[in-house]
This record gives sequence, C-alpha cells and structure tokens, in this order.
Amino acid sequence: MPRLVFDMETGDPDDVLTLILLLGHPAVELRAVTVTPGTPHQVAVVREVVRRFDRDLPVGAFDLDHVKARGTPEERYVTCVSSWHWRFLGELEPRRDAAVGWQVLRDHLDADTVLVTGAPLKNLGALLRNDEDADLRFRWVAQGGFAGEGVVPAEQQLEKFRGLTTCPTYNLNGDPRSALLALADPRILHRRFVSKNVCHGVVYDGELHETVGARIEALADGAHRHSLQLVHRGMEHYLRRKPEGKAFHDPLAACCALTPEIGTWAEVELYRQKGKWGSRLAPPAERNATILIGYDRVAFLDTLLGITPPARP
Repeated sequence: MPRLVFDMETGDPDDVLTLILLLGHPAVELRAVTVTPGTPHQVAVVREVVRRFDRDLPVGAFDLDHVKARGTPEERYVTCVSSWHWRFLGELEPRRDAAVGWQVLRDHLDADTVLVTGAPLKNLGALLRNDEDADLRFRWVAQGGFAGEGVVPAEQQLEKFRGLTTCPTYNLNGDPRSALLALADPRILHRRFVSKNVCHGVVYDGELHETVGARIEALADGAHRHSLQLVHRGMEHYLRRKPEGKAFHDPLAACCALTPEIGTWAEVELYRQKGKWGSRLAPPAERNATILIGYDRVAFLDTLLGITPPARP
C-alpha cells in the first residue's frame, strides 16, 4: 500500500479536497500532514477534516505565529483560510496543537514514503536545512513547475500556455530558495513535478460531479464512501458559485503519486529564470526532475475514485 505524507495550504479548495480523498482512499496509507504557513486557523481546518474520519494523524505547521510583514496588528493577522473552507466546514476556533512542520516530515519520511506537496515549499526547505542526516531518503511529487515549448508537443499545450518556455508557478515561487535547494539535494530519490501546462486542463465540472455521485451510490458505507461524499458536498458549494468548475491541481498530483503510470513524463532540467520556471530536455548529468507533460484521463479517474488499486510508486 502506498505511503504518503501530504504538505498543504488552505488558500484554495484543492488541498483540503485532496486531504479528504487521501484519508478515505482504500489503497493509501496517509502517515502525516503538514501545513504552510501553518496558522492556528489552518491547523483547525486540518484537524477538523481528520476528525471527520475518526483519525489521529500527526499534524505539523511551518509557523503558528505567521503574520504579514507590514500593517497594524489587525492588518497583519491573517488566517490563510479561504471563505470556501468556512462555508464547507463551518466556523472553527483556531488551534495550536501542531508540531514543528519539518520535524513531522523528518519523523515520517523514508525511502518507501512519498512526500506530496501542494503548497509553497517552506516545510520541505526547513527539513533539508535543519536535518543533516545523510540517511534520510524519500521521494517527492510536487504540484507545480512548468513544461512548455521544447518539452511538450505543440498539440498537447494548453492554449493559454502555447509557445511559452517559462511561466510563474505559485508553489515554487512561494519559496524559490527552498525549491532550488530541493532540486539539488541528493537525499530526494526521485522528483516528479505536475506541471501547470497539464493540471490546468483537469477540471472538476458538472460532468465529473455526476461521476463522483454515481460512484458514491455504488459504494458500501465506509471511509471511501464518506470521503467521496465530502468531496461531492464541498464541490456542490463551489459549483453553485462557479458552475464552470474548478481546476483540480492537487488531486491530480496525489493521483500521480499513487499511480505514476497515469502520466506521460519527461526527464528534464527544471530551472528558474527571472521569477519564472521552465524545463528543458537535458543530458542525464544535468537532469534534476521528471515532469508531467500529459495524462490518461480514464486512468486518473480510476485512481481518483478508487476503482482500480494504485500500483506501488
């Protein structure tokens, strides 16, 4: 059974929906969760979701005292939680029962565990800087990065990215120094990046909503059914306001961690240039990552919905 640790944020519905899917998936062992930046309101959201599965997972935060750099005390205080989360989960009292994020990663990552990141890489960067253990080994799947012209065939490029070789990408630009550090650290055995040139084309819309609903009806009571029911309910809230749907970035990354075979991958050198990220085909000595350039939608949905057990990554 694949073992995962999930590093997330809560500015967008994607991450919480991914956490819900991982908590209920019939073929996943979720070992721990870390959150960036790690405000007490974010910890409350994660704890509430975990509670709904009657689980007691380790939870880590990068900075429980996170505030904006400027402004009055009132202006500097931020929850880092979107309004969708409150509509979905209800108003939650802030909580501080989270360990230091990088220490949670240290304690739960090993060569048989995959770290899935759907947030700026602050917890990962802190781990690599603070823990010098040469025996630390793990694999990493990141939602983020960009593969474009020269790597992705023209007919597979999304229209809004057509012809681009570099592009800003939120999760990597949220802490670029940590991203560059992680690209170079030999303790990371394998790096897979789920490029925005692919994930922006994966949308949870009305059609997928019906597919999820049908899958729920086919399942017996249990954690998996509960998980899909929560996703369905959360997206019901979202689709009422935005019927065109929601790009499903982080769930795609999680499914790629469970079943890499759903993707088409390229071995590349991932680089940063003038605040943007790009990938280029390179000789083996210069490659630092594998990046997603296409995916099989049927295989993705089978993994997402637990129709076929994921292979061990």
